[in-house]
Amino acid sequence: MVNTTSAGLIGVVLLARHGDRSSVVFQNYTTYNSVQGSLTPYGASQEYDLGGYLRDTYLNPKSPFYIQGIETDVANISQLFVRADAGGGNVILDSAYALLQGLYPPTETSVSTLADGQMVEAPLGGYQYIPVESLEFWQAPSLTSWMECNYFQFHLARLNTGVIFQDAAVQAAPFLQAVQPYINGMNGSFYNIIYDYLNVQYTHNATFYKSFPETLLQQARHFANIHEQNVFTDSVQNGVGEIAIRTLWPEIFWSLGNMTLPNNTVKLALTEIDYKPFISLFNVTNATVTNPEISGIADYASAVAFELSQDAAGEYVVAMKFKNGTNDEALKPLQMFGHDNLTFPALIKALDWTTINSTINWCFSCNQTILRGCSVFNYSNDPFLHPAT
Repeated sequence: MVNTTSAGLIGVVLLARHGDRSSVVFQNYTTYNSVQGSLTPYGASQEYDLGGYLRDTYLNPKSPFYIQGIETDVANISQLFVRADAGGGNVILDSAYALLQGLYPPTETSVSTLADGQMVEAPLGGYQYIPVESLEFWQAPSLTSWMECNYFQFHLARLNTGVIFQDAAVQAAPFLQAVQPYINGMNGSFYNIIYDYLNVQYTHNATFYKSFPETLLQQARHFANIHEQNVFTDSVQNGVGEIAIRTLWPEIFWSLGNMTLPNNTVKLALTEIDYKPFISLFNVTNATVTNPEISGIADYASAVAFELSQDAAGEYVVAMKFKNGTNDEALKPLQMFGHDNLTFPALIKALDWTTINSTINWCFSCNQTILRGCSVFNYSNDPFLHPAT
């Protein structure tokens, strides 16, 4: 592996999972359509701590991973690009704001001098207002690409009737029987993910916490990981099971590519998301081959970092790292396709062909002609919808 960190980084692209949430609305296991819950104070604290860690890692000039030229105390919004999924709730959007509070905390140096010489400090001790681009469900499918995707629902239907889930359901039967008294009349089958309900109750309900065996929670997480790992992966890189990351790659590549340009100002790009793209990401890059422990559901306030640097020959190099929520103290390097890092052109070559880079491409990739903006496109020449006779 080439040592690319001695001079610091050129830029970083981050994917972050939201923090702990309440008001859970459960996903329909036949469609995966869902509505977000609300960020809890605990979840906000998790995101704030993540932001503080990222600040120490990337905004500290003494850190070997310092981003060259980035403002360390008063945010320069031209150096930042932040967006978040705002579809159907606020947990992900609010998580982005909480993370940014840790990344750029209030500062007394955020002041303005008026024409009459008066010094005015920003309110809340110098709170910094960093813009977040919120993406609603109806605006574009890039952050929730599995929802209303017909081919993804076919993928789910195959799994729900297939051997893998049937065998897993048999293995889970003793656990599901043991957990019945605790799920308040919910559908307790393997196909209906009950881990989320159990985890929320175990975290926020004191009575439940005292009565529910922790070993059952561990088993619930185990079977949830098996379920979700199969739902959000596929046998090929451009399969519909990987769609959660396939619509995110264009933004990742665009951000990294812009960071290589001499006139670029953005040095840190953040996208706040759900857990699903993490599963697909680690699968399509073969990261789970060398680090199988990262399979399944990423914890709250997890983060993936794509670090851009230059090697001794001046080649742009990308390294991928992962911090699994509050369980990990630091970002850990992951291999992509068996390599510690890849040149940026090599990364593009490996994955660009799998991307879905527009709404119309998503519509075709999902066999969707009506919902999520697809009705505006002309499908009269589509050979699949109108085969030649």
